[in-house]
Amino acid sequence: MKNAMEEVRVSAAWVAGRSSHVLVDSSGIEKVVETIQDNIPKVEWDFEGIHYFDNGPLTVQYLFVLDALNFCFWPGPQLRKLLKWPRPLPLEDERVRLLHEVGFELERSFGGKASNLVESCGKSAAKLVSLITSHFPGFRDHAVYKGRQVFLYKRAQIFVADLYGAFKGQGYGEFIDISSITIFADYIVPAVLRQLGVLRYSSSLASIVDTNNEIGSGSEEEVELRACSIYAVEKMRDLIRRKSGKQVLTVELDLWLWSFGVQCPSLPYHRTLSIYY
Repeated sequence: MKNAMEEVRVSAAWVAGRSSHVLVDSSGIEKVVETIQDNIPKVEWDFEGIHYFDNGPLTVQYLFVLDALNFCFWPGPQLRKLLKWPRPLPLEDERVRLLHEVGFELERSFGGKASNLVESCGKSAAKLVSLITSHFPGFRDHAVYKGRQVFLYKRAQIFVADLYGAFKGQGYGEFIDISSITIFADYIVPAVLRQLGVLRYSSSLASIVDTNNEIGSGSEEEVELRACSIYAVEKMRDLIRRKSGKQVLTVELDLWLWSFGVQCPSLPYHRTLSIYY
């Protein structure tokens, strides 16, 4: 079985080296690392206050269903309010289809239990991502960029991170290679990296993002936004290690960046209709 996480890193670096709409700014990375290297942000998963948690297999089942549907929450002006929304969610039919897909394949291959899926990975985060993306087509988050396949795997990786955070690195959340997980390339992280000066957009892309116009799924701009975000944060993590000698997980940096973005709701982010994030 191929190492899914190595595929993500290699293809993200390949895109970053050829990107024309998004630039990874090394000086911006340096400045951010200088700011945080002596006080690396630690953001705790506030899991039990928000999600279902029983410290057992049912939580694993809940998380897998949650992350099967964890995509496309950017709102239109009339987005329905929780439980009383008068209009459909974006891609609502796709969410129903993916629920059916997940249920069918769990029953067919894993005795109906996501916990069996997790147990079959041998505590390897990379193997779990590979298993998910091989068995569940709705998690196969990849694209073709300039003739080459690019792997991003946001929702498969975030399931691993949710397990790790919910179970505090123990039991179903214990992974010997949790450091292999990259950031979860979504809407918020690229916007935060741009705000921090780590990513720079071309004038045409900046205009599209800043005016809330949609960017096509699988377009060069969209793939560059996501792949360059992955590459940039890997560079950030490596620089922190070299400068401070401290080990930092990319999932920790992702949670910090995401929390930063949530605190800045007016931050302009790219809008793409996609089942992958």
